[in-house]
Amino acid sequence: MRLVNHERNAMDLRTTPVHLGLGSRAKPVEGFTWDPEVLQVYSAAVAADGAEGRMVMIFDGDGLGDHWESHPAGDELVVCLSGSVRVTRDVDGVPGHVLLGPGEATINPAGVWHVVDMEGPTSILAITATLGTDHRPRTDTRPTESVGTPSPEEAP
Repeated sequence: MRLVNHERNAMDLRTTPVHLGLGSRAKPVEGFTWDPEVLQVYSAAVAADGAEGRMVMIFDGDGLGDHWESHPAGDELVVCLSGSVRVTRDVDGVPGHVLLGPGEATINPAGVWHVVDMEGPTSILAITATLGTDHRPRTDTRPTESVGTPSPEEAP
């Protein structure tokens, strides 16, 4: 995994997310995967951006999300590009739902647990504050025990 300066070619946001950092920088993240070791390297590489850093990525899918997540450092923007998506949030133990169609968006506030369900083939764009992001397995209708994603403070 490496951050690339001054990419001039087209890139696929499904496989190569872009990190938005301080100073209005935009750097493609080559070799990105959801592997814990790669996440640690990414976290360490962008640690200086702190809470202002964001990841931009497109996700394609169909079906229920397999985990809850929370972004304590900042809000997350979720945009439905195609299909239909249902975002469920757990705010103080009370679930709330937002349905999105193509071109519609919602904001998951900082620190709020949420899960994304794609109803049929769906594509979404997410702009996420990644610092300290936490994931929990989806075993119920509410978030349960944390499995965690390393924050920059925990990265080597």
